[in-house]
Formats: sequence, structure tokens, C-alpha cells
Amino acid sequence: MDRTTSHRREAGVGVRVGGVRRVFDNGTVALDGIDLDVAPGQFLAILGPSGCGKSTLLRLIAGLDRPQAGSVSTQEAAVEQQEHARRADIAYVFQDAHLLPWRDVLHNVALPLELMHVDRGTRLTASRRAIDRVGLTDAIERYPNQLSGGMKMRVSLARALVTEPKLLLMDEPFAALDEITRHRLDQQLRQLWQQTGMTVIFVTHSTTEAVFLAERAVVMSRRPGRIIEDHLIELPQERNGEVRATPQFAAQTQVLYRALEREDG
Repeated sequence: MDRTTSHRREAGVGVRVGGVRRVFDNGTVALDGIDLDVAPGQFLAILGPSGCGKSTLLRLIAGLDRPQAGSVSTQEAAVEQQEHARRADIAYVFQDAHLLPWRDVLHNVALPLELMHVDRGTRLTASRRAIDRVGLTDAIERYPNQLSGGMKMRVSLARALVTEPKLLLMDEPFAALDEITRHRLDQQLRQLWQQTGMTVIFVTHSTTEAVFLAERAVVMSRRPGRIIEDHLIELPQERNGEVRATPQFAAQTQVLYRALEREDG
């Protein structure tokens, strides 16, 4: 086992989803028979048609929702049995940054630690460190209305990182951004994942984003959601923007696109 793999297993947490079925109150079957194992420290992308249950699956993993059948557990213990630990170990980034307009960047990032009753000095020091990691130190005193869309998402990411989570869940966080900004944030996120060793599960509609970011990608069927493709991304660990123009990148993207196309057709 090399040092990188060992670091990831220490910093990340494994996830196991077994036989999960989720039915909404109106009788709609959102997920049916989902089985998924995510290794500690792995970066997993989830793709699928709109409405296939990607976000529902993410919420179940986060413990924000409950299945009617099956189980969701982490490497350490069942999510249902570790409510207190779950709040500290799992961070969730939504498509909307959800920043508090009356707080500057520093105090938006500090919010999770404040809610955990971490003392002021400790939480502000940790928040400055998280802000620096996403490259926003110069904007630390700005308010949300003074930030671009890309900067707001970096604040949201810093807020997720401030608790040093073992599992980072991301629900199409860059979907509303322009392509150049999105590519830059993809590259920054991958670098942060490599530095921290946390487990990342990333929902996206973009095959190119999934291939650039992830070690592994799963494709889900139309509702009720099931996994119809489970693909290991065969690209170098070190990736920059140039990899997007390579034949290898195109080949990996095509695997995911064909799976989506089969489902659509």
C-alpha cells in the first residue's frame, strides 16, 4: 500500500448502500434495489437522467432522508446509529451556495463550527485556513452580494471543508456556472481531494466533469433509479486542463455517454 492510498483510507470514510428502496408519500418509487460500495478516500461521480433519484440517493447517504427498505452505512458504523458523529464527519454542498447575506465570507465559513459550539478563536482560525485553501483570502471580508457565482461556490466549499469532513457530498454544485469557471473549480476540487484524502461523492449531469474529477463513475437509470453502469476512470492521477483534449479522456467520456444514451433510447 503506497503512502497516498494509506492517507486516503485514514482521512476518508467508506460508504455502503445495500438494497435501498425509497418511495415518496405520493407513491412514486424513486429508488429501487440500489447497491453501492464506496471505498474510503474514493472520488465517485453519479450520473443519470433528470429525476432518476441522484439527489435522493445523496440525501439518504447524508442521513437527511430514510429508505423504506435496505440500509446505508459508513465504514465506522451505521448512519442511523451515529447521528452526532455524522454531523461532524459528513459535509454537504448544494447547487445553490446558500450563503447568509448579512455575514461576510469569514463568518459564513465559520457557521458550521459555530453551530457545533466551537470556541470563537478556534473556529475563526479554522475558517481562515479553509478560505485560504480555496484561494479566497483576498475576499475574506466581502459579503455575498460582492461575490461572483464562482466565488460563492468556493465559499460554500470552504464552509464544507472547515469541519474537516471524512465524507463530502456534492449535488451538482457547479451546474449554474459558466464553462471556464466550472473547469477551474473542477481542477481546484480535485486538488483539494488529493490533499485531504476525504471521500467525495459528486452528482453531475456532465460526463466530461465526471471523467475529469472522479476515480469511478456510476450511471443511474430512469425512475425508479437503479445503477446500470459502474465504470473505473482510466486516467492519470495528476490531471490538468490539457487532459480534456486527449484521446484517453474522450474514450472514458464515451463510455458514460453510451450508458446514458442506452437509457434514454
